[in-house]
Amino acid sequence: MKKVVPTSKLFGSEPAEIGISVPTCTPTYDQLAKAVMNQFASSKKSIGGGGFSFNVTTLTFDESYSPLFSDFNIQRSPDDKTARLLLNRLSGSGIISSDYYKYGFFSASIKMPSRYTAGIVVAFYTSNVDTFERNHDELDIEFLGNVEGKAWRFQTNVYGNGSVSRGREERYRMWFDPSKDSHRYSILWTPTNIIFYVDEIPIREVIRNAAMRGDYPSKPMSVYATIWDASSWATSGGKKKVDYRYQPFVAEFRDLVLEGCIVDPVDQLLSSNCTDITAALMARDFAAVTPRRRQSMAWFRQRYMYYSYCYDNVRYPVSPPECVVVPSEREMFRSSGGLRGSARFGGGSGGGRSRRRRSGRNARRRSGPG
Repeated sequence: MKKVVPTSKLFGSEPAEIGISVPTCTPTYDQLAKAVMNQFASSKKSIGGGGFSFNVTTLTFDESYSPLFSDFNIQRSPDDKTARLLLNRLSGSGIISSDYYKYGFFSASIKMPSRYTAGIVVAFYTSNVDTFERNHDELDIEFLGNVEGKAWRFQTNVYGNGSVSRGREERYRMWFDPSKDSHRYSILWTPTNIIFYVDEIPIREVIRNAAMRGDYPSKPMSVYATIWDASSWATSGGKKKVDYRYQPFVAEFRDLVLEGCIVDPVDQLLSSNCTDITAALMARDFAAVTPRRRQSMAWFRQRYMYYSYCYDNVRYPVSPPECVVVPSEREMFRSSGGLRGSARFGGGSGGGRSRRRRSGRNARRRSGPG
């Protein structure tokens, strides 16, 4: 049975929204995170666009997803509304949407593994690599493992038409501990823009530019959630590996949302009128970055973004066409796209394309774990 629920309670907002008193000296991560959480708890204000929470229709696992390769390392709740993905010495795990979508809003409340999680990647993303192997599209949210006591880190990325050599990644640190409670992570994908959300805070927007051509994702995609061992690169450049003494590592996914136009990926046959569905999608409140929401996004990016391809002049002497240079962001970064020395934090920075194993849709037919 479907139900309409608000997103999970946020743990933060920009100081201007909730009246955080920030010290004149630069606060530590823990001090600022504590201030954000305390002030939000007392204000009980909805964040992101001015007094609202996303109202979205959630689905059960059977209504929305299938195992990526087998049921191994997937635990489903009795009510079928929560899926727990496990990583152990034998295998990681993953799920894939039962349908392909031509544009949509895709969301899940996710709780990260706790304790020592270095080397582990938890990903929520869209892709069509199983159908368009040489020219696939992809939109990523990836959590890069964590060293205890350090701020969690994650990245977003955009690929279009196989443009993996022109990665458009940004990297950030969290202002809360995502292993303590579930938070909603969302990807909006329309013909004109892409927005990544953490709870109701937009953290990144890509506006389609004609000069992007095929680099803007435009082919039907599935939605994936995975957990896997990325010891070679995910944490501290591969220096910190997965420690299986702490297995199993569990990522919990619930409040599953898949809204968009269902299509056949090869024949591009529509299951319904995509024009009407896409128009309705673009009219939703979360499909635009309002002025107040843009304040929230600026707050996040100026405090927690530590790499952006748009400011990586070594990698891209000429910025990609969709990049909008924000002066307050520009001054934060070196020409390599990483933070200047005075703004750096523990955990490393820098760009570079993720080296991620991909399992195609056909891999679900394997009889055992990978």
